[in-house]
Amino acid sequence: MTRPTRSLLPRARHEYLLREVALRGSVRAGRAAAELGVSEVTVRRDIVELDRAGRLARVHGGAIAVEGAREPRAARALVGVVVPSASAHFPLVVRGMEAVAPSLRARLVLGVSHYRPDAERKQVERLLSLGAQGLVVAPTTRDRPDAEVAAWLAGLPVPTVLLERSTGRTAALAAVDSARTDHTHGAVLAVEHLARLGHDAVALASFDRTPTAPSVRDGYAQAVADLALRPAPVVSLPKGEDDPEALDAALDAFLDACRASRTRAALVHTDDHAARLVETALDRGLRVPADLAVVAYDDENAELAAVPLTAVTSPRRELGEEALRMVVDRIGGDARATRPPRHVQLLPHLTVRASCGAGA
Repeated sequence: MTRPTRSLLPRARHEYLLREVALRGSVRAGRAAAELGVSEVTVRRDIVELDRAGRLARVHGGAIAVEGAREPRAARALVGVVVPSASAHFPLVVRGMEAVAPSLRARLVLGVSHYRPDAERKQVERLLSLGAQGLVVAPTTRDRPDAEVAAWLAGLPVPTVLLERSTGRTAALAAVDSARTDHTHGAVLAVEHLARLGHDAVALASFDRTPTAPSVRDGYAQAVADLALRPAPVVSLPKGEDDPEALDAALDAFLDACRASRTRAALVHTDDHAARLVETALDRGLRVPADLAVVAYDDENAELAAVPLTAVTSPRRELGEEALRMVVDRIGGDARATRPPRHVQLLPHLTVRASCGAGA
């Protein structure tokens, strides 16, 4: 094959690089330099120029097609994502969205509300002003009427997916697409697992200041009734970060109640609270799981507890993937107006570790 000479013009080099990317999906700078008869530095400079123009995506050692880039420039949809926290539960959900964004040709813009409704509205307004064609929103629901949340979401001018929130309480929310974890099922899994290990009573300690807690309580009550378990302590726990002494007192009282009722198994929401309960039990000379079997609801840091915690694990990445697919599917076309709302629930699973007494 006759190779190009060093007199090849930049335009011709660019055409060669784009043709290689179109045919093969990628191009290596070293190989292109050899084929073009120019230095590798020249090819890298060409790649940088084409990358800035959005015609390919620069990677280490060469370039790839724009469609294969992690953040596609030729996006067909700008999607705004508003979540209440950047440190708990939701980061993995967002990672899931990022994983499928290139294949959906979607560009994501993230806003964090820090559980403040006013900040939430401002984030949505900002995203709409940037041209967001769809939204994925996990709204703050604590101390906020369902009707208010529903009216706000239903009035947004672009397709919206409600993330990790219940839609069953109002007709307006039921009309909005939603993607969420079935936390009721997760609590049932936990109680059934402890019952299979021989426990005839399972206590519940729950941090109720979260949108997840009501579903955990519902699943717990359902499983206890279905399995005809003995009555056991059911308590609400304080956050702990604001007042550690209050949490310590609540955990001590919970352990006292378990002892008085001869309850030797507990479902604890969240995993941070479960880890603190294990520490409190160990300080009192109890053995986990021999004297108290513990299953945590949530699996953020469960494996790092003093006794690695068996935990209900939410499919957070998969949830993010599904939510983004749903909103991109609604953007453009007539489907948004004609197709009924979709409510997708993904099932969590149980990750078995040392705290419950079962083999992993």
